[in-house]
Amino acid sequence: MIASACADHSGTVASTMLAPPAQQHTANDPPLIHNMIAGGLGGAMGDSCMHSLDTVKTRQQGAPNVAKYKSMLQAYANIFREEGIRKGLYGGFVPAMWGSLPGTTIFFGTYEFTKRNMIAYGVPETLTHLMSGFVGDLAASCIYVPSEVLKTRLQLQGRYNNEHFHSGYNYKGTWDAIKSIIRIESWSALFFGYKATLLRDLPFSALQLAFYEKFRSTSQTIIGSRDIGNTGELLTGAAAGGLAGVITTPMDVIKTRIQTQLDNEMAAAAAPAIEKVRHSSSGGIKPGLTPSSSTKGSTVKFSVARIQNIHTSASTFKPATNLAPSTPPLTTAKEIVKIKSDSMLQALRTVHKAEGMNGLFAGVGPRFVWTSVQSSIMLFAYQSILKFLDGAAETTVVF
Repeated sequence: MIASACADHSGTVASTMLAPPAQQHTANDPPLIHNMIAGGLGGAMGDSCMHSLDTVKTRQQGAPNVAKYKSMLQAYANIFREEGIRKGLYGGFVPAMWGSLPGTTIFFGTYEFTKRNMIAYGVPETLTHLMSGFVGDLAASCIYVPSEVLKTRLQLQGRYNNEHFHSGYNYKGTWDAIKSIIRIESWSALFFGYKATLLRDLPFSALQLAFYEKFRSTSQTIIGSRDIGNTGELLTGAAAGGLAGVITTPMDVIKTRIQTQLDNEMAAAAAPAIEKVRHSSSGGIKPGLTPSSSTKGSTVKFSVARIQNIHTSASTFKPATNLAPSTPPLTTAKEIVKIKSDSMLQALRTVHKAEGMNGLFAGVGPRFVWTSVQSSIMLFAYQSILKFLDGAAETTVVF
């Protein structure tokens, strides 16, 4: 995810990697704090720009049987039209930034520190970059996994009291989601999908970096120069991120399912609660009402803010079917195969058996666009900020 950008003093990633090990890491390396600041800001910029597409991808993976989310453009247009930008396409943006900024800051600091030391000990470059990415992602995971759980649920939910799509969640906002999860599920629920997230991000980081190295080296050979220009930097970063994103889509699908699937007892109780709340005394449905809404002076106290423990078998959520004939049905995430094992391989087999390759690669379009553009933006921003910080430091020393 965030292992694509690592730079030398000039801020140009691949020129560092092409030089002999003895020349790569010297006293001229930028301070680690510069790498951390540039990485944190670059990662946050990339994630901010592409958050809406990440929301589309989450809807497609978390609700694969909902017709209006089948295609990327259709899903984007429907979410925008029905739910807007702030609570629709940019739902879950706050927890996303809580994870992105500190997460990428920790990653780049750990990545650079590990890389410099491994190369100093003569470890081959390819293995160095691979292991540094693993260590960096592992160090940052304690920050970005909880934020990923919050972000994913809020993206799948959309607006509070969402009358256009029922995901099974109905948080008022980020803080309400945190309090509800801890109160109902315990704090450990914030780390649901931890293993699946790592099994997605570690291979993604390794593949992204390997592809980037190869693409940039080939570009330098064709151009005949180490400097491939801003366009070259953006294109090579995009190609590496996009290809790595497509290959790791099945792991991303499993991660999303684990972090968003509903508990069997909660899901079974959801249908009658939703039906009761949505019907007013006149026989109609009050748009926007959900299991947590009040009607006729009484409150239906029901929460579906708990996700399925991966060791527990679950039943499928089925929406109420006996609604008034004149009432348009509420779009609901339904009949999605449940992940009952903590084994990634078994989970992949379960989804493939039930949904085929389409299930394993649900949301691959948005994920390709997201990973390619996000990688490109992050890498370019990282290098630019690092150059600025290093230039400012040199100017301060001169004066």
